[in-house]
Amino acid sequence: MSLTILVDYEAGNLHSAEKAFQRMAAEVGAGEVLVSADPKDVLRADRIVLPGDGAFPACRRELAAKTGLTEALAEAVQTNGRPFLGICVGMQLLASWGREYEDTQGLGWIEGEVVRILPGESGLKVPHMGWNDLVIDTPHPVLDGLATGDHAYFVHSYQFQVADTAHRLAHVAYGGDVTAIVGRDNIIGTQFHPEKSQSTGLRLIANFLQWRP
Repeated sequence: MSLTILVDYEAGNLHSAEKAFQRMAAEVGAGEVLVSADPKDVLRADRIVLPGDGAFPACRRELAAKTGLTEALAEAVQTNGRPFLGICVGMQLLASWGREYEDTQGLGWIEGEVVRILPGESGLKVPHMGWNDLVIDTPHPVLDGLATGDHAYFVHSYQFQVADTAHRLAHVAYGGDVTAIVGRDNIIGTQFHPEKSQSTGLRLIANFLQWRP
């Protein structure tokens, strides 16, 4: 039976994400969804989801504090090519660097840096919080059935600026272009919370659970 692991490194409430992934796994026949911080579970998983809420440095420290977890993620995703989805700060951790409060090294799986949203003279508030319309930049199997104009739910003050624009799959307008989805190879990440994004998020979760890079 296929196994999807939601990595629990004490960096956010996983309850709503767990329920959304379990619901869609049941609908598409994608097997078991398990919340775990055990590196052994990560290594045996067929798919891996890394959520994250809060500040980049704190999430990075929590991840590093779990013995063997970062190494297991690298082996499963980078070496073994397991499909990976990062959510919110879990997506930001893919970057080379986070610039929130202090310079913090990320996982470096997608080159770029996480910087504060600067809405300029638009008068828009930071954090960027609430519903916004996706603009799809690059087609991707995990985005099948999604289109420019679909709504997603965001809560963040920092955004991922990718070094290679080919790795930005979608953005939203918020005083300028703000990265919404990144991806390369077997890795994808969403700045928004798919588990809170109603039909758009559930479709993306279902696609991820069936994705074979």
